Amino acid sequence: MDVRRYFAPTAREALRALKEELGGEAIVLSNRAAVGGVEILALPPGAIDTVHAPKPAPAAAAAPVRSRAPRLDDRYGDDFHVTLSSLAAEAVPRRLAAHAPRREEAGAPAPHRPAIRPFSPPRIDVAAGREVEKAAERLSVTPATSAGNDERVRVLSETNARLMDELAGIRGVIERGLSNVAWNETRRDAPARADALGELLAAGFSAEVARALAKAVEKTATPAAAREAAGVALGRRLSVRAPDAEIIDGGGVFALVGPTGAGKTTTVAKIAARFVTRHGAGNLALITTDGYRIGAQEQLRIYGRILGVPVFAVRDGDELRQTLQALRGKRLVLIDTVGMSQRDRMVDAQATMLAGAGEVRHLLLLNATCRGDTLDDVARAFGGPSLAGGILTKVDEAASIAPALDVAVRRELELCYVTNGQRVPEDLLLPERAWLWRQALPERARALPWRLDSMDTGALLAAAGV
Repeated sequence: MDVRRYFAPTAREALRALKEELGGEAIVLSNRAAVGGVEILALPPGAIDTVHAPKPAPAAAAAPVRSRAPRLDDRYGDDFHVTLSSLAAEAVPRRLAAHAPRREEAGAPAPHRPAIRPFSPPRIDVAAGREVEKAAERLSVTPATSAGNDERVRVLSETNARLMDELAGIRGVIERGLSNVAWNETRRDAPARADALGELLAAGFSAEVARALAKAVEKTATPAAAREAAGVALGRRLSVRAPDAEIIDGGGVFALVGPTGAGKTTTVAKIAARFVTRHGAGNLALITTDGYRIGAQEQLRIYGRILGVPVFAVRDGDELRQTLQALRGKRLVLIDTVGMSQRDRMVDAQATMLAGAGEVRHLLLLNATCRGDTLDDVARAFGGPSLAGGILTKVDEAASIAPALDVAVRRELELCYVTNGQRVPEDLLLPERAWLWRQALPERARALPWRLDSMDTGALLAAAGV
């Protein structure tokens, strides 16, 4: 037999070579995926006669054996149509006739046989399998074991992961470079603004708030004028409660919430003492829900005895609700809650308990000695629709209260009080914007070793991606 072999990287190219040499009437014997491409074995037109040539046989020989040439679409599906010779096509009706029952021999009338038209096989249609070929080329998958395919997928996944890491690194380098370029432009065009930005970042303001405040600084302003302009900009963004709208005058039910060590119990005593000096002890009641810390309830009871104010201890939401119902006639009720980490699951349980007790508004305590990201996490955990304002605590212990003010600005938290010591009730102040600004940028901070210079500021801004 004149078997021809055609090899190409893809089935499409192998079929094209076959068709160019043998024409559309070629007989495909086999096709298979080989290393580096696809191999197709075919015969020229008319060669099927040598394959199916009848052999001499006795008269009683059996019916001719059914056979057909292999089809390419047996492997690739119906998207490819391969031409068979007319001889192979005409063998189909002959085989059907050979196996049909002979009704004439049984005396039955011969059925009507419609005329059978010769089978006209279609031409090779490469375009019909275009999508299959494209998918195979994209995946570059050759028939192999399942383990081999899994290994290929694993290698591709690892390669893609390394590529994404490299692209992320390149992007970071480009962004830092652009940030440095922008910072150098700012240094040249507006040196006073750049200096103010560096001072704000060193004090503890976030890059977002520091940029917003630095925009208020004139390009050629003196250091003193730059600080004043930034302070005015902060005052416009910072919300503080007016003196004539103080909590002790408006009354209501307030729960002081916050993490452990923020100073809730001492602050409750300070607000209570301030209320007693102005409105008397008869219109005030104190409640504690802190049954965890040793001596927590006793500490508040001592303050209550000194002030002549009743103190109630509750264990759950039902007791809190009943106690508040009994204290409806009081002008002000202060609740000292349990101190817990902002990541504690009990934060949500405590909020649910307070919400179920009635009209209870929350006052969040922000410890001025904490970092900005920690305070932001606290504000997120203890925030909610019941949050009525914030109290800035331990201001006397903080080198700068800039991080706390930054959180108050970004979270739109109204400051109601500021505590700057342990004395009751002296160390409880109403918030005043100018005083808060001086505490955020104290004179002594300009001589600290971690004050940023121009290069440090550019690097910090680049790392922050702003």
